[in-house]
Order: sequence, then C-alpha cells, then structure tokens
Amino acid sequence: MRDEEGVRRFVEHMAMLWADLGFPKMPARILMAMMAAEQDALTAAELGERLEVSPAAISGAVRYLIQIGMLQRHPTPGTRHNSYRLTADAWYEVSLAKDGQFKKISDIAQDGISAVGGDAKSSARMAEMRDFFAFMEVEMAAILDKWKQSRTRSI
Repeated sequence: MRDEEGVRRFVEHMAMLWADLGFPKMPARILMAMMAAEQDALTAAELGERLEVSPAAISGAVRYLIQIGMLQRHPTPGTRHNSYRLTADAWYEVSLAKDGQFKKISDIAQDGISAVGGDAKSSARMAEMRDFFAFMEVEMAAILDKWKQSRTRSI
C-alpha cells in the first residue's frame, strides 16, 4: 500500500540532499516528484498540486530539467498543455552528456599550472586537481560502459 505522506517526505528529503550538493532546489523537487509518481507523465498543474507550488515555479524548473536532459516535454492531446516525462535512462544519459567535462577541467588546470609556474605551491594544488580529473575521466567512462552493459544484460 502506497504511503503518500512517506512519498512526500522522500521527495522533500531527497530534494534537500540534491540541493545541498548544488542542484537547484525546485528542479530537484520536481525530479523527485516525477521519480515517485506512478504515472509516466505529469502536467505542470499536477506537479504544482503535488508540491504545493505555483505554476510559475514549475515552469522555470521543468525548463531547467529539460535543458539538462532529465525531462522531456510532450503535448497533451486535445489541450494546449504539456505533460512531462522522465527521460529514459536519464541518469546514464545525463552522465554521458557530462562526459568530456572532466577532461576540460584537467586541461584548464594544466593551463593554470603553466600560468603560475611549475615550482609554485599553487602549482602542486593545481596538479592534484588536474590528475584527479584526468583519473575521473578514465574511470567515469569505464563506469558508464559497465552500467550500460549491466542494463543490456538485465533487459
């Protein structure tokens, strides 16, 4: 039996955790509401009702989630309204879209090392950052590949 109060607590608690990690709070709330929904798609009005927020708060947040690839917008037949769905395999797709970001950080850190001079104390800090993100680039690619393989086997 579904515990609606427990679902609300989950949505707010997980959204707070994502916000603490730097994710915008309203998009986090919407994302978690979508994750917890039994329906495949929700309208802005349904999201607003579930989260007890205005349509304006929903509008900007779903736009953000669409932009980062977590939600997709679909027209609702017979109305001028849209419904929103989670992107299939959203976590993988978003992580894949971020692929290359670690390399950019590593490359720019190298530029910083060159700028401050190789013997500076700050150079060591930047080298650690460069090396960490170079490591993450390789490891994240391997992790995403393993994830995709595990999903293929389980389907």
